[in-house]
Amino acid sequence: MIAGIRNLNPDWGQGEDRVLIRNLSNTIVHGLLLWITCCFSLGALAQDTAAGDHVSVRWLAPEQFGQGRDTVGLYFDVDPGWHVYWRNAGDSGAAPKFDRSSASAEISEILWPFPVRLPIEHLTNLGYEGDVAYLFDVVPTSAPLKLHVNLEWLVCKVDCIPGFGTMSLERPVGDIARWSPQDLAARDRFLSRVPKNSAESPWQVDTLQRDSDQLRLTLRHHSDEYFTPHVFPLDGALLVASAPDVQRDAERITYSFALMPGAPATDSTGFVVATTSEAWQFDDIPIDGASTRNPSPKSAPAQPLWLLILAAIAGGGILNLMPCVFPVLSIKLFGLMGGRTPAPERIKTGLLYSAGVLATFALLGGLLLALRAGGAAIGWGFQLQSAPVVLALILLFWLMALSFSGVYEFGHRLMNLAGRSRGGSFATGVLAVFVAAPCTGPFMGAALGAATLLPTPSAMAIFIGLGVGLALPFALLCLFPRLLRRLPQPGPWMETLRQFLAFPLYITVIWLLWVLGRLVGEDGWLLGSLVLLAVVFALWLSQHLHRIGKLFAWLSVFVVVALGLIAADHLQGERGPAITVGNSVPRGWQPYDRPAIDAALARGQGVFIDYTAAWCITCQVNKKLVLDTDETAALFAKNNVYLVRADWTDQDPAITAALAELGRNSVPVYAWYAPGEKSPVLLPQILQASMIEALFAESSRSDNE
Repeated sequence: MIAGIRNLNPDWGQGEDRVLIRNLSNTIVHGLLLWITCCFSLGALAQDTAAGDHVSVRWLAPEQFGQGRDTVGLYFDVDPGWHVYWRNAGDSGAAPKFDRSSASAEISEILWPFPVRLPIEHLTNLGYEGDVAYLFDVVPTSAPLKLHVNLEWLVCKVDCIPGFGTMSLERPVGDIARWSPQDLAARDRFLSRVPKNSAESPWQVDTLQRDSDQLRLTLRHHSDEYFTPHVFPLDGALLVASAPDVQRDAERITYSFALMPGAPATDSTGFVVATTSEAWQFDDIPIDGASTRNPSPKSAPAQPLWLLILAAIAGGGILNLMPCVFPVLSIKLFGLMGGRTPAPERIKTGLLYSAGVLATFALLGGLLLALRAGGAAIGWGFQLQSAPVVLALILLFWLMALSFSGVYEFGHRLMNLAGRSRGGSFATGVLAVFVAAPCTGPFMGAALGAATLLPTPSAMAIFIGLGVGLALPFALLCLFPRLLRRLPQPGPWMETLRQFLAFPLYITVIWLLWVLGRLVGEDGWLLGSLVLLAVVFALWLSQHLHRIGKLFAWLSVFVVVALGLIAADHLQGERGPAITVGNSVPRGWQPYDRPAIDAALARGQGVFIDYTAAWCITCQVNKKLVLDTDETAALFAKNNVYLVRADWTDQDPAITAALAELGRNSVPVYAWYAPGEKSPVLLPQILQASMIEALFAESSRSDNE
């Protein structure tokens, strides 16, 4: 369309044509604004009930609130044979989520009625059959009292169905609370099942001891009436949900719970002790023998620091060959070819570039360690888990690719600024690290994993080692003229090479658009494409308008980019983690779910876990060449392997914790649990089909022995 308009008048940009250009610009920008505004629009209006397959939800609340504290509930009416879940869902399933808010009341945490054990085939779930009310306390602060809640739940029989809903409540506030008799009776029935304080319990904890594969809880009875209560663990990552072995004597009862495979080392845990009609909750019980640690992965023995630093230097050097890094370095290499650059300037270029690389590695490493020290669950490459950062990189690589292709003079000036200005060498080093960080090549995995476990000085030495490896090839070229003289002499081939290097950058843009789609949903492609279109259109306008028109073009593109970044952040926040992500996992592979993995191990099935991310190039190559081939799929099926694809594209604390247990904080990681083995074998980061075959050959030899 733009080309057609341009052909209407060779004197494009003069007189009335400017009006047409301005109107077209406004149309595009307003269209983008309208689209972004739609992203922020509210969904369906909240209701006082919610419903899904096999379940309906309503409020248990008074018709009028009193001045003091009262307990209200969300009443789930579940079809016969189906169930919903407790706070610890057990071997499978998921606890419901309640995002509650009120500007006119103080709200407590959810009060969970004690559950029952629900055997589902070979698994044990903890939850409720029939109806249940999830309760919480409310204290009015103004009238009328208004509550709002967003719900997520999972209702299961053998198969499971997720449900979602939004509910609101508005009630007057008076001197006393007025309930309907039916709702008050239902509320009180479930309130009586909410665990009381442990100090009121007729049973008190005598000992809690941990050994290699179980946790033994001993209770002492303190009343004349003596029978065996049920005990439910609060921490589903520590203990299995199945009923424990029970031994009793005159005064004590000992419950022996099986530990989850790979259970984390913890100093304390909690339980709910329940009779048929009431319960008591014990929090933070100290564990004797809590220093017991998980068995280390077979491929991750302790390594001396000097060897880890050498691995980091080697891994950093390999990053220079990544398709999104090498074109960035070529900006500087083109300026050095021919050996005509004066020695002081050449050395300064190498030192500034190296300083940019080392400073950025130190900054990213320090930020990662600081966030981890504060309890955040993140890993190397965490910046590409942010949709605005990915969109900004898309725009940057798009401009670089256009520059390499010689499409826009602006692109040449931008690259000249990065390649020839006094601070451009430092900036090139910063950019090289930022785009290389999501890539984890050979030698890097063990070094990065160790860096999160070592003391801060040792960890920072590893991050600096990665920077030395990345900076070293270019620094050597700058410091030693003989190496530079071995490079080809300048000539027309440089223009051809520069244009050729644009294509890896275009591929990088496409890849990052795909990553954006994985982070924010299918709208990611549309959002990214609209921003790129707006930027290119502004570049084109700036070439055909005078000063005021150029200013308008760049102000427009600034607004479009800013709104695009805001929309990307909003879409990622709105998308959020879903209860089930099975639709995004290829056939034969299951999403990461710790209880399901533990269940597969418990039934003697081998488990292969692919820790991956959309922004990890090595991961995608290994999938295409090895993991997702028909031959490998047949091999896994023949050996009855439970396949797990742990997708770390978006920030996932559960996957981050699982990587930490393996001594890793980056992807790819490939963990193989042989049948009957609690400790995994970690495969190399560059996979070959023969490595997969060797896993089963080794298992066969072990069985024969």
